[in-house]
Amino acid sequence: MSEIENGHGLQARRAAITDLGDALRLLIEQATATEAPTADLLRAAALIRQAAAPLGERARGRFETASADDLLGGVRLYNPVTGGGSAFAPPLEIHRDGDVAVGSCTLGRAFEGPPSFAHGGVSAMLLDQMLGYACGMSGHPGMTVQLDTGYRQPVPLYTPLRLTARVAAVDKRVITATGTIATAEDPASILVRATGKFVALLPEQAQRLFGPVMGRGR
Repeated sequence: MSEIENGHGLQARRAAITDLGDALRLLIEQATATEAPTADLLRAAALIRQAAAPLGERARGRFETASADDLLGGVRLYNPVTGGGSAFAPPLEIHRDGDVAVGSCTLGRAFEGPPSFAHGGVSAMLLDQMLGYACGMSGHPGMTVQLDTGYRQPVPLYTPLRLTARVAAVDKRVITATGTIATAEDPASILVRATGKFVALLPEQAQRLFGPVMGRGR
């Protein structure tokens, strides 16, 4: 019997996962910024391995979803962009404003490419998530088949960002969406712009790709 079934509660587990994610993000931020002495680095590495060991004793397989996730409800705690439990996620928070998806996040040192600015691949990852969210929000979910990203100015670290996305066109199964990244302070000055094409899956495609997961997921 799982912890959730045992009465510990779904919300309590989700809160614990997010708390662990916060701790891991702090660890990554501190580790990528540290200039601590070599001996302290080695000591920290040993402590981290010790802490990680019990977490690995009960790990999910590839086709097993997290017990705290809800695939149909859109809850993905370990999504590497939006998941509160993911050490890799900023995390990006997204909400709906009419027909526009609006996101916000601040990127730390772990996302650095050029000194003091975000890696270009991180911008593409954020925009892919935003465009996909806009497609789902519009009632036309699909999978990314093309993402064209234009970089106008570098994206600064440690700066609140504002991201937007909307569906521009729907042609049968093909959905086209556009999105931008700007700073929250100056949302009119676009730093990165992207156009993506998404394709709605046929039932047989969805079954082939996700059948093993959906058969075991929540």
